Amino acid sequence: MYDVFCAVLYVLREGCPWRSLPHDFPKWQNAYYHFQIWKEPDGSGESLIERMLRRLVGERRVKDGRPRRTSMVIADSRSVKNADTSEEGGYDAGKKNLGDEDPLGDRHRRASARQLP
Repeated sequence: MYDVFCAVLYVLREGCPWRSLPHDFPKWQNAYYHFQIWKEPDGSGESLIERMLRRLVGERRVKDGRPRRTSMVIADSRSVKNADTSEEGGYDAGKKNLGDEDPLGDRHRRASARQLP
């Protein structure tokens, strides 16, 4: 079970597909099966995997001489700005859908034409 748990942690940390688990771990189907069980919320609304990760992080923080629980959250302007619209289709960093238009526009074509002899 320890190897299965390590495989789940690997996928969560690396963000890789289940099928890309290295061969050192158990079969991906086995790790995925257990993850599906562990991620289901219990009566308190918290999953087993959340409790395990909170405990591991808390123990590491105490070992490092810090409080078990965090006391601060940092939210940057991009995540706050995107919080209300994240379900509507994502954040495009201010880009517009230009379709077949020239992304550099007429001004660039005129400037490059002037450079020609």
